[in-house]
Amino acid sequence: MRHTQNELVIKSGILTRRGLLSAAALACSMLVGLSACERKEAPGASGNAAGSAQAAGDEWVIGHYGSLTGAQATFGRSTDNGIKLAVEEANKAGGVTFGGVKKKIRLVSDDTESKAEKAGAVVTKLITKDKVICLLGEVASKVSLAGADVAQPMGVPMITPSSTNPDVTKKGDMIFRVCFIDPFQGQVCAKFAREELKVTNAAVLFDQAGAYSVGLKDEFVANFKKMGGKIVSEQAYNEGDSDFNAQLTRIREAKPELLFIPGYYTDVANIARQARKLGMTMPLLGGDGWDSEDLAKNGGDAVEGAYYSNHYAPDQPSPEIEEFVTKYKSAFGSVPDGLAALGYDAAKILFDAMERSPNPTRKDLRDAIAATKNQKCVTGTISLNDDRDAVKSAVIVQMKGGKPVFRASIAP
Repeated sequence: MRHTQNELVIKSGILTRRGLLSAAALACSMLVGLSACERKEAPGASGNAAGSAQAAGDEWVIGHYGSLTGAQATFGRSTDNGIKLAVEEANKAGGVTFGGVKKKIRLVSDDTESKAEKAGAVVTKLITKDKVICLLGEVASKVSLAGADVAQPMGVPMITPSSTNPDVTKKGDMIFRVCFIDPFQGQVCAKFAREELKVTNAAVLFDQAGAYSVGLKDEFVANFKKMGGKIVSEQAYNEGDSDFNAQLTRIREAKPELLFIPGYYTDVANIARQARKLGMTMPLLGGDGWDSEDLAKNGGDAVEGAYYSNHYAPDQPSPEIEEFVTKYKSAFGSVPDGLAALGYDAAKILFDAMERSPNPTRKDLRDAIAATKNQKCVTGTISLNDDRDAVKSAVIVQMKGGKPVFRASIAP
């Protein structure tokens, strides 16, 4: 059965389901009209880490809000699996010490259905009802921006595993990320196009309503031009469109040597198929929004040979990656994508910060997360800068035989 609104509560390996609290509109009303009692249950940064109910409990509760269904469902499910794996490891070791108190971790995962308008209600519910000490999420930048609008004023630390738009962490000092940001990703793609593929002329096809797509497009274009390249055509679409022939025909007429598509895998697969039908044989290049097993499943031969930037590659030479891939395959029966690796890393960064926190408060936890330096993770060695963004390398992968294969690693 397909559950569009669900909650996954992981405890001792058992999954139970409960309904979501309410519709997305409830988020704003709850923020404006919280009663004094509710404020005690969901304190700000200076309050108890998890509210009076959790303080007396035997678990530390953390929340994940993600796209478990909807247009970016593979993103959310992969991220959730990565977080679950980290939680399972922590609990097998006896739990996590937070402010001198050791308890096991309970993960509550809620579905945003890949919709920014759902994020407010989901995040509010995780904070006020579930009393989470920290939030992990989201993947899509537009959804993380909406979630951060709730987490920041309520004083709850939030770590996004993979939202790369720079504006996400600008929401406030409670918001962090363990992925690189679009200015760096755009530079990486432009550098690869110019120096590795030797491309001079490029075209761009982007989602004009998506914060992620627009931001990555802007950075690629600026860096590509700075490196001596020329953008011969810049076309737009809206997420979920099914017919791209008009835009692709205009791009074909401009005769680019490369087509850059900074979108999500669902749209990219359709664009690639239609481009190939129009006889467009130039290389395709994109960002980490391509990273899904559904890219090859839906794109088929049209995406074979295409490139995209990512946070890691499963075949990348690294003992941390090799160990993670082995454990993930054992737990879930598949090779982990970059979203799974980032979900795992976000949870590990959180647990490390909890161990370093002098007191079990959200404020102390926030400060400990901010102090993260040189943490060895699956997606690289992570340090958080003054803007609460991760400083780390990116990789370029190429689709071969329907799978992403490591091509290059590019450091900041």
